[in-house]
Amino acid sequence: MSTDRDLSPLPEFYLLIPAAGLSTRMGGNTPKPFIKVKSQCILQHTLNKFTKFKSLMGIVNVTNENYAPLCKDITQQVKNCKTTKGSKSRKSSVYNGLKSFSNLKDDCIILVHDAARPLIDPNEIEAILRTMQQDNVVAATLACPISDSLLQNDTTVNRENMWAIQTPQAFRYSVIKEAHEKFKDNDDFTDDASLVRAMGHKVEIVPSSRQNIKITTPDDLHYFENIIANNTAQKTETRSAIGYDVHAFEDKPSERKLILGGIEIKHDVALKGHSDADVVLHAITDAILGAINEGDIGTHFPPSDPKWKDADSALFLRFANSQLQSPQYQGMLNFVDVTIQAEEPKIGPHRQAMQTRIAEILDITPNRVSIKATTTEQLGFTGRKEGIACHAMVTVELVVPS
Repeated sequence: MSTDRDLSPLPEFYLLIPAAGLSTRMGGNTPKPFIKVKSQCILQHTLNKFTKFKSLMGIVNVTNENYAPLCKDITQQVKNCKTTKGSKSRKSSVYNGLKSFSNLKDDCIILVHDAARPLIDPNEIEAILRTMQQDNVVAATLACPISDSLLQNDTTVNRENMWAIQTPQAFRYSVIKEAHEKFKDNDDFTDDASLVRAMGHKVEIVPSSRQNIKITTPDDLHYFENIIANNTAQKTETRSAIGYDVHAFEDKPSERKLILGGIEIKHDVALKGHSDADVVLHAITDAILGAINEGDIGTHFPPSDPKWKDADSALFLRFANSQLQSPQYQGMLNFVDVTIQAEEPKIGPHRQAMQTRIAEILDITPNRVSIKATTTEQLGFTGRKEGIACHAMVTVELVVPS
């Protein structure tokens, strides 16, 4: 399994959801975003895909005036989320939404995503955010390569380099706002990326899957209902796994810091190791990898690789957690139990800070992280104050392959 995935934090971003259309092609009296599927409306299914991202700073939903109260009921359940009124066209509704954000800097990242695209893959959201981290990128859009043959007026169209444009589309705030202001009287544009492109900016293409459909017709809705039904029907199993790690203390003080449980602890000497030698995070990483039968920390981050010299062990733990949550396992981390074995330093004063930091790295609540400490009554290498050992146990829930 590759470890080339970027493990650095994702950039902060804001989300704009246009949900003001009347859904005339769908038929019926209820606009698409408010049609319920498995007890949640489509807008809620869509929002759920984004609210899992810790770097999401705020959301604006733009809706039809008649459905503003219903939309508000939904958004009140979501942190940093508000509703604003739409307009006669999608373009002008998006512009209303852009103006609803307050105190945004020019380089803030805005993601614009259709309310009726609830099947967006979180990995594709991450991919477009990573693209926006690159130097000189001001706009990007998800797009799927065209695979069907195309015909126009009895003439076959060459599908090479043809893309079906999707959302989310990502922009620097100043760029998308300027584009809407410049073309506010022109309704020929079908998406926001084309506005930015018309200003002369390059819009990066981020390849996406065909599953990221926009629900437009009853057939689309039926497809989404089947996907949700199949996901709900998947069986899960609970697994527990143990991780264990040991690191010796350095022979004498150095510039290295003692890092335990993701935090710095004042001590005379640090632990030896190729990375930051965080014995706690290493043990938890091994436990998670063990739960999905994906080897151990050395399999993915060998100490022989200079890339990982002095690395923050939070990178390793995030990687293990991302593998647990990957489409292959669709796992969820339920609980982490840690026992630190050391004569010194004293762990008690740092227990809460460790819990908070580990929970932050794993994106779980601190009450799902238990930190305990023990001595060995001066027996063995830890008793002789030669190093620190750590035992970790995790409980996870995985989707059982059909």
